[in-house]
Amino acid sequence: MNQYPLWKNLLILVVLVGGLTYALPNFYGEDPAIQISSPRQRVDVATLARVEESLHKAGVSFISTELDEQGAKIRFSDTDTQLKAWDLVHKQLGDTYTVALNLLPVTPDFLGALGAKPMYLGLDLRGGVHFLMQMDMDAVIKKEEERLVGELKRVLRETRVRYLTVRRRDQGGLEMSFRSVADRDKARASIVGELPELELTDVDRADGPVMIAKLKEETLRQRNEAALEQNMTSLRNRVNELGVAEPIIQQQGTSRIVVQLPGVQDTAEAKRILGRTATLEIRMVDEEHDVTSAVAGRVPPGSRLYRTREGGRILLKKRLIYSGDNIIDASPNFDSRTNEPIVSITLDARGAAINQRVTGKNVGKRMGVVYVEIRSAIKRDKDGQPVLNENGEPVRVKRQFEEVITAPVIRSQLGKRFQIEGAFTVEEANELALLLRAGALAAPIEIVEERTIGPSLGQDNIRQGFQAIAVGFVAVLIFMVVYYRAFGAIADLALAFNLVLIVAILSLFQATLTLPGVAGILLTVGMAVDANVLIFERIREELRAGNTPQASIHAGYAKALGTIADANITTLIAAVMLFNFGTGPIKGFAITLSIGILSSMFTAILGSRALANLIFGGRRLRTLPV
Repeated sequence: MNQYPLWKNLLILVVLVGGLTYALPNFYGEDPAIQISSPRQRVDVATLARVEESLHKAGVSFISTELDEQGAKIRFSDTDTQLKAWDLVHKQLGDTYTVALNLLPVTPDFLGALGAKPMYLGLDLRGGVHFLMQMDMDAVIKKEEERLVGELKRVLRETRVRYLTVRRRDQGGLEMSFRSVADRDKARASIVGELPELELTDVDRADGPVMIAKLKEETLRQRNEAALEQNMTSLRNRVNELGVAEPIIQQQGTSRIVVQLPGVQDTAEAKRILGRTATLEIRMVDEEHDVTSAVAGRVPPGSRLYRTREGGRILLKKRLIYSGDNIIDASPNFDSRTNEPIVSITLDARGAAINQRVTGKNVGKRMGVVYVEIRSAIKRDKDGQPVLNENGEPVRVKRQFEEVITAPVIRSQLGKRFQIEGAFTVEEANELALLLRAGALAAPIEIVEERTIGPSLGQDNIRQGFQAIAVGFVAVLIFMVVYYRAFGAIADLALAFNLVLIVAILSLFQATLTLPGVAGILLTVGMAVDANVLIFERIREELRAGNTPQASIHAGYAKALGTIADANITTLIAAVMLFNFGTGPIKGFAITLSIGILSSMFTAILGSRALANLIFGGRRLRTLPV
């Protein structure tokens, strides 16, 4: 009696060893570091060697350097050295590269080979930056109305409706003027079928019949929601450049986005990355006019001069065929004929229809693919020195960077899918595909609230949080040993095993631990012994009823199981509801509480029983120290 089969003991041993393995990385800490990346090219060995040489010359010591797909990382022994190195490297590389402050975990190679990583720490524990961003929803509507101007003109032309003007009104909406009421009525019939999202109103004026078109309320709501979702997706992709382990990007209200970047200490660089946008514009090449004359200053009306990737000049027509807004997927690939890197593009239904129509009419002509990116750079005076604001911070200005990455001849009619060839490197193809998948920001964003939590405050939170766990843990240990003697010591070992399991599970699934999560662990410490208390009290009852010690142990664990399951399942249901309906800190609390409940059931029912079997099982006992 009271002996586990071998497989159960092995199961508990495997879980214990695995828990210790995946919990260990959390005790090695983090190194201050700088991360070097580039939006357009990969950081190579030569660039890293140049940086290392400049650090050596300046007497700035570093622990190690790493080079991976995200860029270069340089570790330092303290934050003072980190800041000194950041200033030096930033001046050396300029705006070509992103140089960001970061914190990198110190995990031994043997643990890293097993996939063991430290759990992520939230903003309140690790430090970092918090942004509250306001979207300009008026810009979303303006952009949509500007697009509809072109769509209305197309519909009227294709249905042969004569009109005088189609324009966007300053007070919102679109206005179309006609020569006669008959033309207006014909236009209405055409527009209703082609553009059902518009609400049309007839107005009779002294200068002729007019039709006012406005987006329907449902369409406005859908456009706002789509713009908000697109901005959140774009921001998530841009955050990848900063190497943030577990960023929080979530909607707040109908027009605001919260961005939290744990571990990022460089607010300026974070804002620069978040503000980056990139998209494509497809325009026809103007082959009717001379590029040389345009370069000399005689640009024909309806056309515009662009710079190519190779540094040359090309003349494109101003009329936009379609843009990155119509791109629903982009992926790097290789051309089957030349084995050169390309980018495969997939368009939405509207973009595919436009692409099919335009390319079908222009076979044999050239089509230009324009790469457009909004870049932020430090404003400099005529001597090249940074211009500072009243707070002594460098003033940053946004500039639109445009270049034609390719201008191929249209060989045949294109449709939903096509590919871009532009003599890319593999890294450039990957980067372009990433930016196009993210898309441009659907609407301008303005940072209305900005907070920086320093790593020292984060360390204070960690210290105080774990002090609370330690004090609560020790108090429970003492109480259990005093009140339940040897069985109390068994419960204490199970409780320690429970804490190791919680940390291991959080690390294994790369969950984020926040201050509310620490509160959840602290609550679990108190709740974890509940199951043992129920078991031990049941053992006492069995002993008072005259049962033998071995029978009492067996009955205590067997008969208390139903009560333990009921108590923990009801708490788990509450934790699941908190996770489903809560946000931010509440979710963090619910996650650690749920993990703690499940792990405490395992350690209390299986773990403590295994210890009791090991100590008391198979022995003749007259009394039990309970």
